[in-house]
Amino acid sequence: MKGLWLENQQLRFRSDLPLPESAIDESLVRVIRAGICNTDLELIRGYYPYCGILGHEFVGIVEKGPDHLRGQRVVGEINATCGQCRYCLNAQSRHCENRTVLGIVNRNGAFADYLTLPTDNLHLVPDGMITDIAVFTEPVAAALEIQEQIHIDANDRVLVVGDGKLGLLVAQALALTGCDILAIGRHSEKLDILRNLGINTGFPDSIRERSFDVAVECTGNPEGFDLARRALRPRGTLILKSTYAGNLNINASALVVDEITLIGSRCGPFDRAIDVLANGQINVEQLIQGRYCLEQSIDAFNHARKRGTLKILFEN
Repeated sequence: MKGLWLENQQLRFRSDLPLPESAIDESLVRVIRAGICNTDLELIRGYYPYCGILGHEFVGIVEKGPDHLRGQRVVGEINATCGQCRYCLNAQSRHCENRTVLGIVNRNGAFADYLTLPTDNLHLVPDGMITDIAVFTEPVAAALEIQEQIHIDANDRVLVVGDGKLGLLVAQALALTGCDILAIGRHSEKLDILRNLGINTGFPDSIRERSFDVAVECTGNPEGFDLARRALRPRGTLILKSTYAGNLNINASALVVDEITLIGSRCGPFDRAIDVLANGQINVEQLIQGRYCLEQSIDAFNHARKRGTLKILFEN
């Protein structure tokens, strides 16, 4: 089969990859749509020593699996877990000690003709949902995870730092809580997506320090982290949604003195993400800025690497 192979931080399109073999508890899925994520770009920069097929945001059709799924469109949770370790046994399976992660840790990903995942990881795509919207299920679930970790309501003042793909989704997800939200970035044309949805936006120089209850860092760079930290009131909460390829230097004393709560946040609830997308509560189609076939995968990544680019999709 065809696929995009990463090895030693180098990408290569290959047409000689073997068709994946599905284990007894897995399904074989033919990929029909996949999205490039910032984590994919960070893997190329060396965020984690991964070798294999990239990609974890996808929509596919089950070709081998249980009867009720065969021939159906699905999306899939990316963590394949053991079910036996202390995390799995305590309902924290996303932190399974033995997990593989689609396109990230020891499991070939979605930038290929086919992939395999545990059948329990798969979720049906509603009949009325177009594929271009369904492919955003994984990142929308990640955006919604913040609300699984902390309570946010209309009394909270919340800052979202970053107007990239993730920041735009996080801002929309948090706006569903009715909180007093402000999203900041450096690109008027991207912030316009949020403004048109009634979400307040601004530029970094408009932030008043120590004025927010919650700040969500979505840039993945030290400047974004520092801005988010300085924006927080004492006893505020700082949420990190981005992966970092390099080390991050922080002012630990400021975190201690202001008693800041620091929370890492990654994967989230697929069922709720599907519902939110099906009901049109989060706008994703405006984020799509390019479509490529697998044979154009190097061009697709060159496009995705360009500063300011939002979502790039593969169509199979």
